[in-house]
Amino acid sequence: MRVLPFLCLLGGLSLPASAQAVLFPALSGDASAQTVTVYSSLDEPMARPMIAGFQAANPDVAVRYEDMLTGEIYDRIVRETDAGLKTADFAFSSAMDLQVKLSNDGYAQRSDLPMSGRWPDWANWRNTAYALTFEPAVFVYHKPSFAGQAPPSTRAELIDYLRREGSAVFGKIGTYDIERSGVGFLFMARDQEQFGDIWSVIQAMGAAGVKLYSTSSAILERVSDGRFVLGYNILGSYAADWASRHPDVGIVLPRDYTVVMSRIGLVPQAAASPDLGRRYLEFFMSKEGQTIMARELQIPAVSPEVAGVNTANTMREMLGAQLRPVPVSPGLMVYLDQVKRARLIARWNEVLRLQ
Repeated sequence: MRVLPFLCLLGGLSLPASAQAVLFPALSGDASAQTVTVYSSLDEPMARPMIAGFQAANPDVAVRYEDMLTGEIYDRIVRETDAGLKTADFAFSSAMDLQVKLSNDGYAQRSDLPMSGRWPDWANWRNTAYALTFEPAVFVYHKPSFAGQAPPSTRAELIDYLRREGSAVFGKIGTYDIERSGVGFLFMARDQEQFGDIWSVIQAMGAAGVKLYSTSSAILERVSDGRFVLGYNILGSYAADWASRHPDVGIVLPRDYTVVMSRIGLVPQAAASPDLGRRYLEFFMSKEGQTIMARELQIPAVSPEVAGVNTANTMREMLGAQLRPVPVSPGLMVYLDQVKRARLIARWNEVLRLQ
């Protein structure tokens, strides 16, 4: 079973309730300095080390950082582009499907950068959309609730646990609401592809009175204080950030398979300053930028140049075939098809109601 010792492989994420803009003046002190505008789903406090690193390397550039939900990033780029307006210079989002759709539909421009040729094939879609992180979906649990017993470490064990405990854990399980959480929907779609008996998992959670939320924090807050005993398919980076500050939160990387998602960066086609957007993306892909993410944000890095813990290569060496990374490709758009999406959500709701 993979539990808290793998904390060092994970890191922090939060999903903001609404867009917030913060301006970081150029370090040169020039009030009229050029400004790179960033739309991002990584909350601004977590982003500060990356912004500081970028500005240290680019002291003549101010950063306007707009912190928003993944769907808002997509909608805003499309809306602004279609209206003939300028949009962000760089977009960074955990909604892999929406980012690839922007690229596929012509809303992102090609960015040929020094690291492009060395970036892993699965993490690069035609030099327009780049996976910049490597983050697993995990089980989280309330440690005191499992005193004297091991938490589930596979989906089959999770089903057995929920059926065995019955009313003792009713209403104490949490997961994402796939209708409101883009990451939650992505994980569920991948579960359906990877695990033939996934609907037994969903049915068991429904029978256990599972509670649904659109953000990781809502679930982790309840696990940390004992209101919940388990959280299913939680984004590991954010789970580890909570575990580092709340000792009662435990983490399991499922040993049957562990879905790994990535945050994707791109330069929009209608960027006001695309050269600045590419400079920001280049910093993200550089050894320095990836090292800051790995060491300061505790988010696993993709770059083959970054050695040690918190890298995709290290996780692969430690976990092997258990890891199932989501490739950056048009295949991600399958469940953006409204008919297929509606069918999956309808089945999800139907199965959850089965008692």
